[in-house]
Amino acid sequence: MKRYWILYAMLLLPLAFFIIFRYIPMGYIQIAFKNYSIVKSPWAMDWAGNYGFEYFIKAFSNRDFLYALRNTIMLNFLDLLIGFPAPIMLAIILNELAFKRFKRFTQTVVYMPHFLSWVIISGLALQLLAPTTGLVNIMLNKMGFASIPFLNEPSYWVVTYIVLGIWQSCGWNTIIYLAAIAGINPELYEASAVDGANRLRKIWHITLPGLRPTIMILLILSLGHILGSEFDRPYALSNKLVTDVSNVISIFVYNNGIRGLQFSLSTAVGLFQSVVCVIFLFTANALAKKSGERGIW
Repeated sequence: MKRYWILYAMLLLPLAFFIIFRYIPMGYIQIAFKNYSIVKSPWAMDWAGNYGFEYFIKAFSNRDFLYALRNTIMLNFLDLLIGFPAPIMLAIILNELAFKRFKRFTQTVVYMPHFLSWVIISGLALQLLAPTTGLVNIMLNKMGFASIPFLNEPSYWVVTYIVLGIWQSCGWNTIIYLAAIAGINPELYEASAVDGANRLRKIWHITLPGLRPTIMILLILSLGHILGSEFDRPYALSNKLVTDVSNVISIFVYNNGIRGLQFSLSTAVGLFQSVVCVIFLFTANALAKKSGERGIW
C-alpha cells in the first residue's frame, strides 16, 4: 500500500462511480417485491401479497409478458445462431485477402454501420423495403415479381430483423477476431506451407484453433444475454402488423412501466430477466471450463 499508494488512489474514482451509480441504486430492486408508492422510499413501502411475489405471479399470468418472453428468446437465439458466426467468417475472409489496401477499405466499410442508430437504420429499411414505395420492391415489380412484405408479415419481419442486426454489428465484431488472428504466431503458417498445407488447411488447423479462446469468451458473453433484449432495435423496426413477433421484454417493460405506471410489475420483470441472464452466464462459463477453455473468470 505504501509503495503503490498512487495506483490505489487512482482506483478511488472508478470505485466511487460504481458504488454511487451501480450499487446504491440496487436498493430499488425492492420495488419488485413491494407496492410502489411515489411518496415513499423503497425501504418504507409496504410488502406486496403472496410473500412479496405478487407481481412475479402477475407477470407470468400476463399473456403479453409470455409472448414477450417467447419473442425475446426466439430473436436472441436466431441472432446467436446466425449472427454469431458471421463476424468469424468475415474476419477469416479479410485475413486471407492478398490486397492490403482493399482489405483495409473493406474493413472500414463493413464496420461503419455500427455507428448508425437504429432509428436511422429503420428509416433506411423503410425506404428500401416498404411494400409499395420501397426501392427493393419497386425493382422487383419492374422485373415482373410480386412485392415482398419485408416489414409487414411476421415471418419476413423476423428475417429482416436478423439480417439488419448482422449488417449493423458484424463489421465491428470482426475487429475483435482480426486482432486475435494478428496474435497467432506467423511461424505456424510458414511451417504448414512447408508441409504442403493449402489455405483451407491453414484456416482449419491454425486460424480457427487460434481463434477458439476468443470465440469461447464472446460466446459465453452472448449466452449471458440470451434473455436480454435491446429496446431501440425491435421498437424502431416494429409496427402494428408484426407485434406478435416484435414485442420483446424491453418493450413490455416500457409499455407497462413507463407508459402504464406499473413500476412494481416492470421491476419484477426486469429482475427476472437479469437473474436468468446471470444463470446463463455462469452455466456457459462452467461448461467452457469443463471443455478445457479458460472461461471469463
